[in-house]
Amino acid sequence: MPSLEELASWRAFLRAHATITRALETELEAEQRLSLAAYDVLVQLAEAPQRRLRMTELADAVLLSRSGVTRLVDRLERSGLVRRERVANDGRGVAALLTPAGLDRLRTASRTHLRGVTRHFVRHLEPADLATMERIGRTLAAGQDPPGRKATE
Repeated sequence: MPSLEELASWRAFLRAHATITRALETELEAEQRLSLAAYDVLVQLAEAPQRRLRMTELADAVLLSRSGVTRLVDRLERSGLVRRERVANDGRGVAALLTPAGLDRLRTASRTHLRGVTRHFVRHLEPADLATMERIGRTLAAGQDPPGRKATE
């Protein structure tokens, strides 16, 4: 069982994440008419080799279900920001590909998003805090225990 202090830390993390995510979502929607999830899809594709990812890889990268990413890519495809293509040598494989219009849209939207990241996250932390947050984020994402700490369950 976590201690009261551990639960307080957990709740503060959840509250901070929800507050910042809501603010970023609101700003992207208002200024760019783009959801945070759609922005994330565009970012993942822009950073991928040949700006394309299999749909399953994309779902894993953006932390959406396969059906959720399919619906999102449907909308982005209708807007001309993404297109689907068959994966060579795989009769059932489908990849999402970032279009030039999608890359342009990402470049425009990133100004709003990065300004928001600075406003709602970066400016509230000291450089050492940011380094600690990065380390903590990587540890949590990897599911590893810190050195010297034994897993209890």
